[in-house]
Amino acid sequence: MADAEMDIDQPDAGADAKNGSADTRTNAGATAVRSVEGWIIVVTGVHEEASEEDLHERFGDYGEIKNLHMNLDRRSGYVKGYVLIEYSTLGEARAAIDGANGTKLLDQTVSVDFAFVRPPPGGGQKGRGGGGRGGGPPKGGRGRSKSPGAHEEKEGGRD
Repeated sequence: MADAEMDIDQPDAGADAKNGSADTRTNAGATAVRSVEGWIIVVTGVHEEASEEDLHERFGDYGEIKNLHMNLDRRSGYVKGYVLIEYSTLGEARAAIDGANGTKLLDQTVSVDFAFVRPPPGGGQKGRGGGGRGGGPPKGGRGRSKSPGAHEEKEGGRD
């Protein structure tokens, strides 16, 4: 493993990602996060008959595509409507987002943004309940009634 070469971003690009610079902000205001191998963008609204060549033509202009993943529907064999594209650097991913978001691909408008994000500060749990499942009360309280038979089983002499 020590012999393997790794592509890494320059130190200033990594520092910007941690500080939440404008380059790492998504359209929704969240902070983009780098995956283990690179910067992954998600392209939604992809036409069902789009091919890998169509996507390489469109997104190859913004930088070298390290990986392109198209999910296909099992029954029809058509694209499910989204594609994941991986770039080595933040600059390439940002250029693809800025350049292709809202453009047409096979007569269909696509949306492009970072795939992995950290939610905006202070906005992660707004409007939701406390902890636990279903947004119930904060941790520590049960928040729902006990099962009817749970109390009777304990008193019935079973341990």
